[in-house]
Amino acid sequence: MNFEIPETIKTWSQFFHPLVMWILFFTAIYALYLGWQVRRTRNAPKELRKELVKQNFSNRHHRVGSILLAFMVIGALGGMAVTYINNGKLIVGPHLFVGLGMVGLIATSASLVPYMQKGNEVARYSHISLNAILLALFSWQAITGVQIVQKIISNL
Repeated sequence: MNFEIPETIKTWSQFFHPLVMWILFFTAIYALYLGWQVRRTRNAPKELRKELVKQNFSNRHHRVGSILLAFMVIGALGGMAVTYINNGKLIVGPHLFVGLGMVGLIATSASLVPYMQKGNEVARYSHISLNAILLALFSWQAITGVQIVQKIISNL
C-alpha cells in the first residue's frame, strides 16, 4: 500500500515549522523575562520580595519553560519530518545542526531544575548560561529560517 500526501498539504505543511518556531522564539523571550523576575524576587529586600512573590513569577517561568521544552522538541521533529516528506531526504546543513543542538540545550537546561530547586548555584548559573546560548542560537535560526522560507516561496 502506497500512501501519497496531497500536494496542497505538502506545500502548506512547509510553513507550519517556521510559524511554530517564531511563536516559540517570542515565548523564549517571555521565559527570559519571567526568569529575570524570579531572580529579582529572590534577591529583593524583604518588603519588595513580598510584593513580587504575589506575582507568581517562579510558577509562571516553570510553566512557560515546560511548554517551551515540549514544543521545541515537537517543532524540531516536525520540521525534520516535513523536510523529509517534501524532499525525500533531510537537508543537512547548519540550520539542522544548530536546531538539534538547541534541542539538546533546552533539555539539559530543564534537567537542572531539580538541582536549582534545592539551591544549587552551579545548576542555576548553568541554566542561565545554557538559556542565553539557546536564545542567541534561536536568533540565528530565525534569520536562517527566513532565508529557507524565502527559497521555498521562490520555488512554488
